[in-house]
Amino acid sequence: MNQKFDAIVVGAGPAGCTCGLILAKAGLETLIVERGKFAGAKNMWGGALYGPSLNELVPGFWEEAPVERFILRHRYSLLTEEASLSTEFTTKKFGKPPYNSFSVLRSKFDRWFASKAEQRGAVVAPGLEAEDLMWEGNSVTGIRAGGDELPASVVVACDGVNSLLAEKAGLRGKLSARDMKQGVKEVIQLPRQLIDQRFNLRGEEGIAWEFIGSFTGGIPGGAFVYTNKESLSVGVVVQLSALVEKKVSANDLLEDFKQHPAVENMLADGKLAEYSAHLIPVGGKTMMPTLYTDGFLIAGDAAAFTLTTGLVLEGANSAIASGKAAAETVIRAKQRGDFSKKSLSYYAELLQKSFVLKDMETFKRAPRLLENPRLYRQYPELVCDLAEKIFISDGEPRKRLWKLFRASQKKRVSFWRMIRDFLQIKRSI
Repeated sequence: MNQKFDAIVVGAGPAGCTCGLILAKAGLETLIVERGKFAGAKNMWGGALYGPSLNELVPGFWEEAPVERFILRHRYSLLTEEASLSTEFTTKKFGKPPYNSFSVLRSKFDRWFASKAEQRGAVVAPGLEAEDLMWEGNSVTGIRAGGDELPASVVVACDGVNSLLAEKAGLRGKLSARDMKQGVKEVIQLPRQLIDQRFNLRGEEGIAWEFIGSFTGGIPGGAFVYTNKESLSVGVVVQLSALVEKKVSANDLLEDFKQHPAVENMLADGKLAEYSAHLIPVGGKTMMPTLYTDGFLIAGDAAAFTLTTGLVLEGANSAIASGKAAAETVIRAKQRGDFSKKSLSYYAELLQKSFVLKDMETFKRAPRLLENPRLYRQYPELVCDLAEKIFISDGEPRKRLWKLFRASQKKRVSFWRMIRDFLQIKRSI
């Protein structure tokens, strides 16, 4: 391939497809390379896509995209070994266009998204891995892939958290296990009617259900269940450094979670259809690389644009927004005939104006808050024990709520430690 492209986008995930689609729509010669056999073949997320950014790019995308269900209900549960306590939020707004979020299977969704970029004129090359960068002086001038040199005016790295290109460009050092979480997920097939019955759903309604508690053994992290049309996405997301330190397998934690009394019945009679694992950047601003240099930009997970708030772990929306900002930066650079570092600094300006970097700044303390092991053992035990004391009828006189709370609290965490934890939560979120 001797053609010089205006832009080469590495990775056909949400960031890469967004960037490639916008560039091709603007008339730029664009190549999207994807090391998987097809877009989505190697991509994984828990299962939820927040839609506002994509809706700006493809209005009414849910009418043609292979989304599974719109998420009408968000449920959160605390688990001990024998008990669970849940809270749920739902609103009619989430059940009306343009909806708020959807459950999605990446192997279907990413392939559709890549096809939209192709329809606009981008060349999508699956099965092609970007092995290295091409250089002229200090400027990136293309990639090396499959034994060929592919020249371009600019390269946009959307190649995920382990971005080889970001490292080769000298914009990121070695990643810290403390800033990463290991996600493992199974897709479990169940008849649609059975899913609707078990989760009290109708039509295209879906639920996103998050869990924290005993199943992680005190390791920072949690679990999820998302409803698809005829399957459930079930998984755990836990801190990588703690897994290494305690010599625990994330897959073992997933098995423990699936066997919990509050979970096993909803999975009963299901058939395993898919297993995947993925590293997730959760260090926030502290792990963000330098975002650009001469002829080179970084977007999506490669730039660590995953928002962690304690209640939300959101990456796709930020990936799409950063892919859009990268594309707009490249289009401007093309118009000026200038792909220098100074010209591409416009990318950072756009991200500062969008929600991407604003959210990262707002919740910059949240990643360290979520390392607190008491959030995953003592506090779920405290809350579930208090609930048991409130609801139990054992023939004894009932006590005031404050006395019940103090009885549960004293066994697990000191009052002053609890106050300090509360203040840390307040500062973080």
